[in-house]
Amino acid sequence: MGPNASAGSNKHSLHYVSRSILAGGIAGCVAKTVVAPLDRVKILFQASNPDFQKYTGSWSGALRAGTKLYREGGVQGLFQGHSATLLRIFPYAGIKFMAYDQIHNVLMPTREQETNTRRFLAGATSGITSVFCTYPLEVIRVRMAFHIKSPNKQPPSFIQACKHIYNESTNLSTPLSTPGQTRHLIDHFPLLKFYRGFTVTIVGMVPYAGVSFLSWGFFRSHLLPPSKLGHDAPTPIADLGIGAVSGLIAQTASYPFEIVRRQMQVGGITRPDRWLRWDETVSSIWHSRGWRGFYVGLSIGYLKVVPMTAVSFAVWQSCMHMLNV
Repeated sequence: MGPNASAGSNKHSLHYVSRSILAGGIAGCVAKTVVAPLDRVKILFQASNPDFQKYTGSWSGALRAGTKLYREGGVQGLFQGHSATLLRIFPYAGIKFMAYDQIHNVLMPTREQETNTRRFLAGATSGITSVFCTYPLEVIRVRMAFHIKSPNKQPPSFIQACKHIYNESTNLSTPLSTPGQTRHLIDHFPLLKFYRGFTVTIVGMVPYAGVSFLSWGFFRSHLLPPSKLGHDAPTPIADLGIGAVSGLIAQTASYPFEIVRRQMQVGGITRPDRWLRWDETVSSIWHSRGWRGFYVGLSIGYLKVVPMTAVSFAVWQSCMHMLNV
């Protein structure tokens, strides 16, 4: 048995899996840090923060929104909520890339067995797996990024955001839209409050992760010839380019789900009297802005996701090579 066969047989070992998670986690943290200021602006746009709605709809508006954040809070204002981002993204990206690697090895152990359907299934499954494990951290991050710093009020810390979410009351005098059984569960299991928007996130993750890894695998298999060892040769520039295209396609396919998810995640702030269901959120967006409401901030979404996906895939591949995964 050759060295490649031996490496493949150990792919389920703890040593291999831990290095795979480390490579993915590092890739996610580097990519998120590169686009953190854009991510902050994008969240404010998507969640319809009243102080920033006037900037939506153009590239110049995104630039002016970023300038406003920097003027009012300095560099810290641009990176508000980034600590929660890193706490979430390391396990999220680590689990996602590790899961994709493992599922890819099961569904497509050889290059000849790679199909677009299997690439999509591997990507979608890995994305769903990572979301299940890390979603509460995503809600906390969005809450931290949503708040605007003012002279009289400081944005919440990570711990404060956790406490605020946990203590949000559903026993209000105003009638709730939450069905009785769901409300009963929320009252008795407050940790469920950290899963606002979870269902629509899972639905949106299928096209996002599925299309992202499908595009990645498709373009890589067609554009990068295999080396003599049977593996694609390390090509960081090609990885960046293919990752960028993959991010562009995936963002377009999944963006409406992301809009709905953001507005549900900040529902405890914007509509404290209601536990917004995702069908209700869709209806609200449609009646207020029509179909364009589902694409608010898409231009800045491209500006963020394209380099983020490119960097994450390229750094992931580099780390995999360095860690001999």
